[in-house]
Amino acid sequence: MAPKLNPTFPSLLLLLLLISFHLCTVIAWKKEEFRTCHQTPFCKQARSRKPHSSSLFATGVAILDGALTAKLRHPLPESPDQDQIKPLLFTLSVYQNGVVRVKIDEDPSLDPPKKRFEVPDVILPEFEATKLWLSWFQTETLDGDSEPSSIVYVADGYEAVLRHSPFEVYVREKQSKRRVLSLNSHGLFDFEQLRVKQEGDDWEERFKSHTDTRPYGPQSISFDVSFFDADFVYGIPEHASNFALKPTKGPGVDDSEPYRLFNLDVFEYLPDSPFGIYGSIPFMIGHGKTRGTSGFFWLNAAEMQIDVLGSGWDAESGILLPESGSRIDTLWMSEAGVVDTFFFFGPGPKDVVRQYISVTGTPAMPQLFSTAYHQCRWNYRDEEDVENVDSKFDEYDIPYDVLWLDIEHTDGKRYFTWDRVLFPNPEQMQNKLAAKGRHMVTIVDPHIKRDESFHLHKEATNKGYYVKDASGKDFDGWCWPGSSSYPDMLNPEIRSWWSEKFSIKNYVGSTPSLYIWNDMNEPSVFNGPEVTMPRDALHYGGVEHRELHNAYGYYFHMATSDGLVKRGDGKDRPFVLSRAFFPGSQRYGAVWTGDNTADWDHLRVSVPMILSLGLTGMTFSGADVGGFFGNPDTELLVRWYQLGAFYPFFRAHAHHDTKRREPWLFGERNTELIKNAIHTRYTLLPYFYTLFREANTSGVPVVRPLWMEFPSDEATFSNDEAFMVGNSLLVQGIYTERAKYASVYLPGGQPWYDLRTGITYKGGMTHKLEVSEETIPAFQRAGTIIPRKDRYRRSSTQMVNDPYTLVIALNSSHAAEGELYIDDGKSFEFTKGAFIHRRFVFSNGKLTSSSLVPNAPGKTLFSSPCIVERIIILGHSSGPKNTLIEPSNRKAEIELGPLWLRQGKSNSVLTIRRPNVPVSEDWTIKIL
Repeated sequence: MAPKLNPTFPSLLLLLLLISFHLCTVIAWKKEEFRTCHQTPFCKQARSRKPHSSSLFATGVAILDGALTAKLRHPLPESPDQDQIKPLLFTLSVYQNGVVRVKIDEDPSLDPPKKRFEVPDVILPEFEATKLWLSWFQTETLDGDSEPSSIVYVADGYEAVLRHSPFEVYVREKQSKRRVLSLNSHGLFDFEQLRVKQEGDDWEERFKSHTDTRPYGPQSISFDVSFFDADFVYGIPEHASNFALKPTKGPGVDDSEPYRLFNLDVFEYLPDSPFGIYGSIPFMIGHGKTRGTSGFFWLNAAEMQIDVLGSGWDAESGILLPESGSRIDTLWMSEAGVVDTFFFFGPGPKDVVRQYISVTGTPAMPQLFSTAYHQCRWNYRDEEDVENVDSKFDEYDIPYDVLWLDIEHTDGKRYFTWDRVLFPNPEQMQNKLAAKGRHMVTIVDPHIKRDESFHLHKEATNKGYYVKDASGKDFDGWCWPGSSSYPDMLNPEIRSWWSEKFSIKNYVGSTPSLYIWNDMNEPSVFNGPEVTMPRDALHYGGVEHRELHNAYGYYFHMATSDGLVKRGDGKDRPFVLSRAFFPGSQRYGAVWTGDNTADWDHLRVSVPMILSLGLTGMTFSGADVGGFFGNPDTELLVRWYQLGAFYPFFRAHAHHDTKRREPWLFGERNTELIKNAIHTRYTLLPYFYTLFREANTSGVPVVRPLWMEFPSDEATFSNDEAFMVGNSLLVQGIYTERAKYASVYLPGGQPWYDLRTGITYKGGMTHKLEVSEETIPAFQRAGTIIPRKDRYRRSSTQMVNDPYTLVIALNSSHAAEGELYIDDGKSFEFTKGAFIHRRFVFSNGKLTSSSLVPNAPGKTLFSSPCIVERIIILGHSSGPKNTLIEPSNRKAEIELGPLWLRQGKSNSVLTIRRPNVPVSEDWTIKIL
């Protein structure tokens, strides 16, 4: 798809060649276009280091500004001709809720050539306020050491240890002395300090046709981190790989790459690969049966490579660590930055997530519409196409909430514009959708077309707002518009400028029902090294691109989100989907797993990818349903909709070279199956929205691994084909064509109820189940209550005042509980207490509704006219006929009714008909 350009012929030829390259890689990912560890000097060097090669030791240990400080020194050089290596500054700080922070940097008093980059605007200001000011430390001589170590209190039952010689830092349990997490236990720490270039120094790096000048020379950092009592480690997205991270180095591991964290525009990425793709979150979690969960986070935006070291990797090192059951060692390597690390010691999986979120922020509370179904394609051609797609959803009685427009809607790939031939009346088009409660999303990427007639480019050029190349000129790279430049989003002034572009006045043709999609923000540069920006490009404050690369998309996402907040005068929650991400991105919107492919392997790998994202804060995530590249066969498409209906972010999307694949194009039967999958999502929206609120307050993800709910069940630790939606639903995908059976492990000692039929299955065992085309296996956990809305509407916004259904799944004690969260679905008023939050408890034959909102004097800030019109009870005998509702002192009948309405055959289950109790009030319903 050649952009509408009028350049000279050579420029046009170059552009066509570049875009041809980009599209050719669609057919087959060209591995040779991206660097391996062996081709990356800092990674190759760190991997070659032997255990115990670090000779650092700590001196001058003291308490300064409420933290434990020291200088990390090297031994004196053996030869007088060798330069003495400058000492490093070490700081250990302790924070509330079980967080230890360790920073190591060059000593500014020793005049390094420049200040090393520390990533700004990620750590919450309120986190800094939770620092515990240390006033003293104690010493203890550890077994085998010749001098004492320094020890500080960090939380009840835990303490941090700074071992002086050899240098090591770890967190341990105070009573048992058992280690939880450690850094440099294997002596692999290395810190290349900045130097002034001397004659004869060759610091340049070359890859293919590109040369990186590296003006400050090598500046890499590497160290080992050990997770004690861990059976598996997880996290560090984004990779298309298993959820439980496999060893990348050690006995029996052949020619494996480390897990790479380097945001890249990778087309048709390979499943089961450690290769880095669109986003980077350097946060790893260890989990095991013996102790529980711990986490480690390195705040660094430079390229990172991480090895998971297989058992026996250090067999020849002679290092003996304290025996404490299983242990997983890892090696962390980065090209630049500082050591700014966080130790989280749990002890439960949800504790570790909360501790991480206390540092980087909770996920944003989404608008209700954005948690429903999205319909996208590159590209819906014109207004007539949009209107036709919209009307077909109504014709086939399929709900949807958002219709998306890709880059072809613009005037020559100039963002914030419209092709006025294809989209002559954009406001009217959006208003027609809004009249049905629907919304539109358009794409806005970071590359700005270098066209003197384009006002955005002229303004950015005149203000000096672009990223510079190594020579100080505006960086000029190639992307969809052709010659393009990129706003320097590290600069807060430029972010503020960018955010103003989303106002209704500045974004001509936009309306308040239009939201935004940030793509290509890794950033993608078609003619750049590894399809991205050169590492020696320059940002605000003289920061090199190598130092902040992984955070560029984060700042772009932030500025766009802030723009939508400004557009609505701070009253309208933004919705922005981003492809690139970094720690903290959860505060600004949703992400997706990028340019996947229409095959069964990509369907399968979507689950561990989404689990990894949720575990590391990015709970609002999903994969393109149906696969972006290629044409899915009908069975694959149906199975993808059935699974995707449980993704936190539920969007179908397709490449412009694929066949059209709207839900009604595959025959009557398949249309019905896809419609049922979408209806399932809409029915469960109250439950999903309640879970998004839980994530917004605690960081606990909407979709979570089985072991997060069953942390001591070893059978769940490596299971990434099934997942929990909240604490109440278990979903198992079908990942092979023409599957007749599925093996489903149902954890715990309580029964599970089939979501469709209500049939009971025993917990704590694997069931071989027959599967049909109708649905994928999904189960409600005994002891839970799930809220639903069973009436079908065109969109979620038209369901706002519809009544609720409660599905009660009784456990062996004939008890259950659940929650329901409701607010206005769009504004920030919920932050002021304008919401309903109910707790439902069924016990001793009585259902009780009570408020979880703290009592506030004065009037209620939010109310709802909704009622509960059906209550389904699974696991109860069918004897009773009536209930008594208090305080209204009236009765409601009990009868057998369908578990699901309007979805084919449905088993009859015990149902309280028309209790009609207000959802916002306290009441009880007792079975007589």
